[in-house]
Amino acid sequence: MSTTLKERPKALTLTDAAAERVRLLMARSSEPILGLRVGVKARGCSGMSYFVEYAKDRKKFEEVVEDKGVTILIDPAATMFLLGSEMDYVEDRFQSGFTFRNPNEKARCGCGESFTV
Repeated sequence: MSTTLKERPKALTLTDAAAERVRLLMARSSEPILGLRVGVKARGCSGMSYFVEYAKDRKKFEEVVEDKGVTILIDPAATMFLLGSEMDYVEDRFQSGFTFRNPNEKARCGCGESFTV
């Protein structure tokens, strides 16, 4: 009897626009950084929101995602919430910033700032 293990999806993938923005942010940093750290915080009307910050070092148990030539570190507390997500960068007349397409989201608040899994 053979048991086939299903491969776990990447914690996070990046669009070309997100990778380009990460490169730009890294180049603008006044201090050496490894990449960007992505995580989630308890916040907002739906319960959780994403955060992105500079990563100067790697924390214990962080997952490292290398995609399109950039490094993203996933906060260990966020891995289960981000599994299979895609990070994008959107810029239009009203706003600019990283956005996430997350297959784990069950609901999102009307303003788009927070989500529920």
